[in-house]
Amino acid sequence: MGSMISSSMSSLPSLREFITLTPKTYAILVNIFQYFPVVTIAQWLLSYHPAGKTSLRTSPLNLPGRLAWCVMEIIAPLNLLYILHTSLSGDFSLLPWQNQLVGLLYVVHYVNRAVISPWFVAPSMSPIHVFVMVSAMGFNWVNSSCLAGWVLGYGLDVGGFSGAVEGNGGVNGGTGFGLIPCVGLGLFVVGMVGNVYSERALFRLRREEGDKRAAKKTDNNDTNDKYHKVYVIPPKQGVFHSILYPHYVFEWIEWFGFALAGTAIFPAGSSSVNPIAATATAAATVPRIRLAPWLVPAAVVSEKLRVPLPLPALVFAVNAVANMLPHARWGRKWYVEKFGEEAVGSRGVAVPWCPWL
Repeated sequence: MGSMISSSMSSLPSLREFITLTPKTYAILVNIFQYFPVVTIAQWLLSYHPAGKTSLRTSPLNLPGRLAWCVMEIIAPLNLLYILHTSLSGDFSLLPWQNQLVGLLYVVHYVNRAVISPWFVAPSMSPIHVFVMVSAMGFNWVNSSCLAGWVLGYGLDVGGFSGAVEGNGGVNGGTGFGLIPCVGLGLFVVGMVGNVYSERALFRLRREEGDKRAAKKTDNNDTNDKYHKVYVIPPKQGVFHSILYPHYVFEWIEWFGFALAGTAIFPAGSSSVNPIAATATAAATVPRIRLAPWLVPAAVVSEKLRVPLPLPALVFAVNAVANMLPHARWGRKWYVEKFGEEAVGSRGVAVPWCPWL
């Protein structure tokens, strides 16, 4: 038994291979990460989320909101760029321009999310529990590693699906930036603009409410923290007319657009497509992965359209919805408890006029 365990352990990739990423560790991470929605079942059952509106006020494990948010989000672009840099010896021009563009989209999103939003736009950020920060760091590290391998062009042996490596004659028209990637790029832009607009609208409402409360005070106390724990329910107008979390919905649109744009990325398999990835993949045996049931329809569609399956990006989009939707549902309950059912009305979380969703 001991020798069997020792043999199994010795066959596992080293930690360094996960950090710098190899085709084998890439496949392992994607294979595991695609089942993240199973983990989120707990979020539907438990309201525990010590961050933001529902942060724990007196926990000794609380961290300053802006700092914790920046740390847990900045790992995403930094890890992606680190893996690309080490794999390409710093020469990003070795990647096809489509791959560079898709990687850039991811970095742009997280520069806004990790730096601009918390440090320059948000009026305040409530404390974040160390558990939330570490969990988010883990999610972002695994996700960015999967996306980095994808951008590098590492191939995956998806059991039962050929994957349409070249895609000649497909909707994308060979290896160029065809119709589907263009639609995806458009959706990404619309999603990001809508996400930023919705989030900024919430920040503006909080700032206005904080200013009103500070103006009513008759003492001369310091008002530098006048926005702390100041929350308002958005009025039933504009993007908040029928849902409470339009910024979530726009982010989901953004990431599904990102996945569609990623159909321009062709995995290894032809030196004419991506010689760097083809060489790397040929040097290692890539484990076969079996798609999670909820991803199979996308694989079927990709085969019919003869475009590559943007699996890591699709996994990210699905995982983002699975992670954020239950949190938003608990957020709606918080709104009802804080401001009353009348103020919330029949607005849904993410689906118009559907209080349950």
